[in-house]
Amino acid sequence: MSSTDLLLTFNAGSSTVKIGIFTMEGDAARRIGKGVIDFRAEPLSLGLTRGSQTFEMPLKAEMTEDLHGVIDETLAHLADHFDTTATRAAGHRVVHGGDRFTKVIALDDAAIEAIDALTPLAPLHQPQALRFIRALRHLKPHLAQTASFDTAFHATQDDLVRRFAIPRALHDEGVKRYGFHGLSYKFIAGELARKAPRAAKTVVAHLGSGASLCALAGGVSRDCSMGFSTLDGIPMATRPGPLDPGVILHLAGERKQSFEAIEDLLYHRSGLLGVSGISADTRDLLKDGRPEARQAIDLFTLRIAGEIGRMAATLGGLDAIVFTAGIGEHQPAIRAGVAKRLSWLGLAIDEKANAANDFTISTGESRIAAHVIATDEEQVIADEALTLLRGG
Repeated sequence: MSSTDLLLTFNAGSSTVKIGIFTMEGDAARRIGKGVIDFRAEPLSLGLTRGSQTFEMPLKAEMTEDLHGVIDETLAHLADHFDTTATRAAGHRVVHGGDRFTKVIALDDAAIEAIDALTPLAPLHQPQALRFIRALRHLKPHLAQTASFDTAFHATQDDLVRRFAIPRALHDEGVKRYGFHGLSYKFIAGELARKAPRAAKTVVAHLGSGASLCALAGGVSRDCSMGFSTLDGIPMATRPGPLDPGVILHLAGERKQSFEAIEDLLYHRSGLLGVSGISADTRDLLKDGRPEARQAIDLFTLRIAGEIGRMAATLGGLDAIVFTAGIGEHQPAIRAGVAKRLSWLGLAIDEKANAANDFTISTGESRIAAHVIATDEEQVIADEALTLLRGG
């Protein structure tokens, strides 16, 4: 492969897809562009960045279930700005790999069907990734494709950590804690090794629309707030985080709610939106003076701080906390709210550094370091795809 060969990455969320454009340079994947499609936006458009230039291009194709028209048009727009004839592979983020997929894989028919079989474990995210995989397979049948799994990074966790207190047979059948956001945590682990190598016991808070925390020991995953599904752990934009299973029994039994209604409640009407009744976006809630907005933010920071304390117990101590993802990287008020609840651990925040989103936001006297690190899941997807393509 020459230095001009391209690698595309597709990071599909429940309602958006982030596209990375990388060159293959020896054993390194170097980003040269990025794009995003927000399927909630009207009209649908592709936002594209190349160097310092940004472009917003409308997508005129009809929105179909298979996305063939949208992706075909997206590839055409990419070709206007990059030499896509040099594209050699496409790497995808897949949220759930179960116990079967613990490293990056090449995608063939059997692998795609096995990924599809895991859809009930991630009903918001898995179908979206599969739509892109299958659409590219249809439009570019000879293009090599790879899958990187969010759950794979957490395969290093002890069996004890992954267990629920349920009958052993259910655990053996796969009802266990898997953990998610693994591609983000893998990137952060690499950055920590480079920038803060003394932070052996670290809790990383990936705070975005979907949110979770991960306990790292020497860069290796030892615990994660998300468990069997992407609903657990801490409150999110529209997902509840920790919830007594008795609530589900009550809704299904006493309230006679259907499976579909309960699923909609848990994935789309809970979390910050449910508590506030105002918005799922922390930016809106921080600006809103109503007590419901304040309570949603307070519950968010309370649960994050509580989960950090739980993970410190898993690690047997705590050297550092890392904030990442959209909220974690850009919202000082949320970081300050979490830090205030952890002052008993000796965490002290430098207000000026926090306001500036600096790398280190803790004071020199703080017993625990606090950092802000921008994550890059697409870089991990590209690196893993390149490693596989090179036969590593």
